[in-house]
Amino acid sequence: MGDLGFWRLAEADPARLALVGPDGTERTAGDLLAAGRRAANAYRALGLQGGDTVAVLLPNSVELIELYLGAIEVGLYFTPINWHLVGPEVAYILADSDARVFVASERFADVARNAATEAGFPPEASFAVGSIDGFRPVAELTDGQPDTAPDNRSTGAAMHYTSGTTGRPKGVKRGLFEIDPSDMGELLAYLPNLFGIEARDGHVHLTVSPLYHTAVLMWTGNALHLGHTVVLMDKWTAEETLRLIDKYGVTYSHMVPTQFVRLLDLPQETRDQYSVASLRNMIHGAAPCPQEVKRQMIEWWGDTIQEYYAATEGGGTVIGAKEWMDKPGSVGLPWPGSEIRIYDDEGTQLGAGQIGTVYMQLMADFEYKGDSAKTKANRIENFFTVGDLGELDEDGYLFLRDRKADMIISGGANIYPAEIEGELINHPAVQDVAVFGIPNADWGEEIKAVIELHEGFEPSDELTAEIIAWAGTRMGKFKLPRTIDYVDTLPREPNGKLIKRKLRDPYWEGIDRKI
Repeated sequence: MGDLGFWRLAEADPARLALVGPDGTERTAGDLLAAGRRAANAYRALGLQGGDTVAVLLPNSVELIELYLGAIEVGLYFTPINWHLVGPEVAYILADSDARVFVASERFADVARNAATEAGFPPEASFAVGSIDGFRPVAELTDGQPDTAPDNRSTGAAMHYTSGTTGRPKGVKRGLFEIDPSDMGELLAYLPNLFGIEARDGHVHLTVSPLYHTAVLMWTGNALHLGHTVVLMDKWTAEETLRLIDKYGVTYSHMVPTQFVRLLDLPQETRDQYSVASLRNMIHGAAPCPQEVKRQMIEWWGDTIQEYYAATEGGGTVIGAKEWMDKPGSVGLPWPGSEIRIYDDEGTQLGAGQIGTVYMQLMADFEYKGDSAKTKANRIENFFTVGDLGELDEDGYLFLRDRKADMIISGGANIYPAEIEGELINHPAVQDVAVFGIPNADWGEEIKAVIELHEGFEPSDELTAEIIAWAGTRMGKFKLPRTIDYVDTLPREPNGKLIKRKLRDPYWEGIDRKI
């Protein structure tokens, strides 16, 4: 093939800046290549073979990238674990993934120790970045290993675990290909290419979310394969994002709408301190973006704002800023080689303008590890769904309406919380909002809103009445919340996804909620 892929590029230009850690630590491509190969040879020395799994419980860090590069150069699965989980949840993933090596940060020492104990994980294969009782220092894994290319190089892959909104999380496991890792790195460039991001064209990628998310690790890994510098953030803040964009000349990133909201919350004088002139492709996905928020970001960052819709399992669609202004609210057209279909609950394909469940064409086959029933249940032919509702317009553009499980049925009418949330977020008092259905004896469900207020606003009956009255000027009466609760912070995952079940489920305990 060509001359892309991290390993080829690093060998050709070892002095190039490849990685900047959250603490400012810099790694040249040559340094990163050597460290990744020490990890690859270390895995082999421990007896790991193609198809085995390395699991890590690490924050965004240089070490995570080094261990990842090592795993995918010798045909291993690499499973980064959500560090918000507790011991038993991590233990489940260690066991379910058949992990042979476990590396954890001392920041998560208690969770890691409890998980290893519950899973019966062997101490000789448990390693710590920092110090964790019962774990070996990670230096014992990698130090002394050769930094030369391992024998019989073969492509590995990340195996992420879905968030588990129903039941246990499942590992999305794709088959491994007998292909040179550098060649696979070159093939993976197809996703950035959809946004006009090319190899070795002066791009600098900013990683703003945890690498245990599929898209975040994918975009970060692809940046390395394309010869781009990667700048890692650990704990995200809006102003630090602007500082890093300015300092390193960041050109692209993968963000979520919640981060857009926080950026727009910054005072104008703070925004004006930092240049964003280097930006070229600021891509967002993972959660619905309120239309007014997106308009404001386009006004600020211009045509750099790009959006896509996809899932851990595959997908999806792409739309640029100019297209979006013509089709506000759309998540775009299917990307090349993909197709979107809408089906009703009986499996009948629907036409333009009809709302149903969104199905995306499989790019590569996969299975939910150990769950053939779940794998089969989300398929129609070679299309899969993650349970989103939407419709296609007459031009083939996809408009998402909501998660099927989040749809409210009140008095026989289908109501989509995402639409309501997209309006309420524009009220000057509202910093974040969740809308969902709660039981109503007469109507089946009624609309509840839970709001996180901006600083300077306090919960009150008067504020509730004001918000509902204001919303009534923007939405039909049947979409207005009956009641509003206020919380200090809404439960969101670091990728911006709202954990709505934590708010909704207490209202439905003991009640059979059918959609």
